[in-house]
Amino acid sequence: MLSFWWLYMKHTSKGNLLTDIILETFKLNGLLVSSGDQLIKELGLTSARWKVLGALSRSDNPMTVPDIARMMGQSRQAVQRLCNEMMADGFVLTQDNPEHQRAKLLVLTQSGEQMYDQVMQKQIPWVNALVPDVKENDLETVSFVLKQLIQHLEKQ
Repeated sequence: MLSFWWLYMKHTSKGNLLTDIILETFKLNGLLVSSGDQLIKELGLTSARWKVLGALSRSDNPMTVPDIARMMGQSRQAVQRLCNEMMADGFVLTQDNPEHQRAKLLVLTQSGEQMYDQVMQKQIPWVNALVPDVKENDLETVSFVLKQLIQHLEKQ
């Protein structure tokens, strides 16, 4: 028999808003992945590979697979699979990690850097034109709130 105990509980007004934000974020994530895949399809990349290229490109230091997984909010296994594919394609290479014998450090190859440059040549005009009617301070507020949610969830 199904239990419907939750029917007798009520969200607070903030709980309702947060639930709406969560549901819209799920939808946005799907749209961003499909739009990203479409944007870079001719480069032979997927959004998942783009995220790995971006993580390594934006980092000041080489990263391990677990580092990238945490940054992307993905499982270590999924990121490892992507990195293995990207090593085979010549976009990423490993270096010895002085802090951990088994967790190799990953860096972009010259080919990986060039691919990321090509991705950004497509991403910059796309993102700059995405929401022309949204005010900059509204985007700053959204960014701030999302970062707060991430911090709260990472503490759990």
